[in-house]
Amino acid sequence: MQPVRVWQWSPWGLLLCQLCNWCVGSPTPSMTPEMKAGSQGLRFRLAGFPRKPYEGRVEIQRAGEWGTICDDDFTLQAAHVLCRELGFTEATGWTHSAKYGPGSGRIWLDNLNCRGTERSVTECASRGWGNSDCTHDEDAGVICKDQRLPGFSDSNVIEVEHDLQVEEVRLRPAVEWGRRPLPVTEGLVEVRLPDGWTKVCDKGWSAHNSHVVCGMLGFPGEKRVNMAFYRKLRKRAAKAPARLPKPLGRPITKLKVKPKPRVGRGPTKRLLAQRQQHSFGLHGVACVGTEAHLSLCSLEFYRANDTTRCPGGAPVVVSCVAGPLYSVSSGQKKQQQLKPQGQARVRLKGGAHPGEGRVEVLKAGTWGTVCDRKWDLQAASVVCRELGFGSAREALTSARMGQGMGAIHLSEVRCSGQESSLWKCPYKNITAEDCSHSQDAAARCNVPYTGVETKIRLSGGRSRYEGRVEVQVGGPGHLRWGLICGDDWGTLEAMVACRQLGLGYASHGLQETWYWDSGNITEVVMSGVRCTGSELSLDQCAHHGTHITCKRTGTRFTAGVICSETASDLLLHSALVQETAYIEDRPLHMLYCAAEENCLASSARTANWPYGHRRLLRFSSQIHNLGRADFRPKAGRHSWVWHECHGHYHSMDIFTHYDILTPNGTKVAEGHKASFCLEDTECQEDVSKRYECANFGEQGITVGCWDLYRHDIDCQWIDITDVKPGNYILQVVINPNFEVAESDFTNNAMKCNCKYDGHRIWVHNCHIGDAFSEEANRRFERYPGQTSNQII
Repeated sequence: MQPVRVWQWSPWGLLLCQLCNWCVGSPTPSMTPEMKAGSQGLRFRLAGFPRKPYEGRVEIQRAGEWGTICDDDFTLQAAHVLCRELGFTEATGWTHSAKYGPGSGRIWLDNLNCRGTERSVTECASRGWGNSDCTHDEDAGVICKDQRLPGFSDSNVIEVEHDLQVEEVRLRPAVEWGRRPLPVTEGLVEVRLPDGWTKVCDKGWSAHNSHVVCGMLGFPGEKRVNMAFYRKLRKRAAKAPARLPKPLGRPITKLKVKPKPRVGRGPTKRLLAQRQQHSFGLHGVACVGTEAHLSLCSLEFYRANDTTRCPGGAPVVVSCVAGPLYSVSSGQKKQQQLKPQGQARVRLKGGAHPGEGRVEVLKAGTWGTVCDRKWDLQAASVVCRELGFGSAREALTSARMGQGMGAIHLSEVRCSGQESSLWKCPYKNITAEDCSHSQDAAARCNVPYTGVETKIRLSGGRSRYEGRVEVQVGGPGHLRWGLICGDDWGTLEAMVACRQLGLGYASHGLQETWYWDSGNITEVVMSGVRCTGSELSLDQCAHHGTHITCKRTGTRFTAGVICSETASDLLLHSALVQETAYIEDRPLHMLYCAAEENCLASSARTANWPYGHRRLLRFSSQIHNLGRADFRPKAGRHSWVWHECHGHYHSMDIFTHYDILTPNGTKVAEGHKASFCLEDTECQEDVSKRYECANFGEQGITVGCWDLYRHDIDCQWIDITDVKPGNYILQVVINPNFEVAESDFTNNAMKCNCKYDGHRIWVHNCHIGDAFSEEANRRFERYPGQTSNQII
């Protein structure tokens, strides 16, 4: 009996079936959802003020007219559907009563009733299009999760006008010679359509097309394919008995399991067998080469009733060039090492995942940000490829990756997509009043699939963002899961683990996980893990290898993490340090409390108390939180330490380190500041204070706020009584022990040149540790010092 194949139905047959169902009968029109294939003919946008890029009043364009949705009967389920229409994965909330301001024009939908699983808002029940008794004071809004749907397109990402859409692209190796290292850089191009994975016909295929495909896969460039090898492969395969073709249109499953070897079935037969399946779904692809997605290219889809597909052709084969971070072969790495390596003039900062972040550019030896005016996908793609990633998935505006600090170097960047560097694109120089850091541009790049997330997992936690860390070790056929010794496990190691898991940042790195006991995994397979925090996986960190050494044995002392999609980012206002620095000779009888808190040099212990004085270098510290999460002390209020002398609690033992260094880095004086009061001293205009120390209140620094430690409070100094006259470096480091996770630790240090003549001190050239170019930093470190007080 011949089985029925649903996938062979023609579109006309489906349309006739739908029309028949409509003729048979339907429920009352007033509450019947309009059944459409997606939301064709409709456009969606978020509007209103004030709002973030992923929230706002929902507006729909229908028949060329924009309108709103009434909040009557509106639910979170309806918000889920609308957020997916807008390209986000889900909704986290919704608003009523025109929270983002009243809209104008038509009120398109009222009494919207969704289950939450609909693919389109047209499938939800309502009173009908344009039928409403509401006013715009009842406009509904949504708050979406700040995470895009894979392959989604909108005005700032990808515009697609085809009825069908290329949702995803992958490379499938044409031959399998055992285990291949990831990422895969060469293979058959397969695209995912709504019906499944399919191949592309190679007739008319160009290098521009390959460039676009490689960009989507996370590779900055492409190279010529050895087509002679593939022609030879096809000829050899043609002489061997071919496999029977599979049913037309059947989706190809992902090859995650290595196929079992069979007699007479070598790798040479794979290519021909796949060609005989007639699984081509795409042909006539013609890209310019600047497109960020294959759907932006001119292309044609095979129709379901096409019996002959790709006559005389073969599946497209593409070979890509991996960027420096993802080069797997020693040959590739050696080639890149031989190339002259100058410092990059573009970087990404503050991103939770590899290949994303705030765009910063190097100009005149100083790093600065880019204004988001006219920032688009072409400019973001130039940045991504310049940094060794693929094309851009998103061009982000409105400081979505946190605000920078310092100069804004570029504005109105207009790239064609063919430029090798962002600096080769036309742009405008900027003045202070043209743009603010709330408009900093950012990018999310396509990155290669490396499979590192399959070698790590969390167990025992209350959610997927927390748990005991388990890693996979061993070779083929001997893979096993095990635990990590908790000795010396800290925030930097946890940051790498969360990055490898794809879960963003680490909010905590835990050395004891007895409360997350998962039971069946008890072997410790990794110890001595020491990371710098920039690694892509724990394998790249230093560790003991196969020789496991753990001071505290037992599963209760194994490593765990709590991850978060957002993190704080502290930055010291360096100019204020330079402006407020001065010397004070303070009598010893006024320093008893400071001595109790260990804020004086060790020689103070042998001083003739209460007579004499200590020479103190005083300055103010203004610490900004420019991240995307509030900075909170690691310890809860129950464990804060009360200091009777000063009459306050310490929420962190050491919040900042103050050091005086010689030009060669030798420390000659030091100080520290405990965080006795982390609070919002001042905030930006649109941000409200949340933390205040008074009355044993909650401590922290809100995003967009700063905490000010004035120069005239205790311990806000360095004791330089024993320092001899000379030229030195003043260094201030925030959160020096990495007690609290941040999105970026490289900007936690500030340095200044200073000259001390024994009576006075001159502080100048203050800057954040990563604000200068490498050459400017070298000049700073080689600074010969001042012969006078004439600072130029």
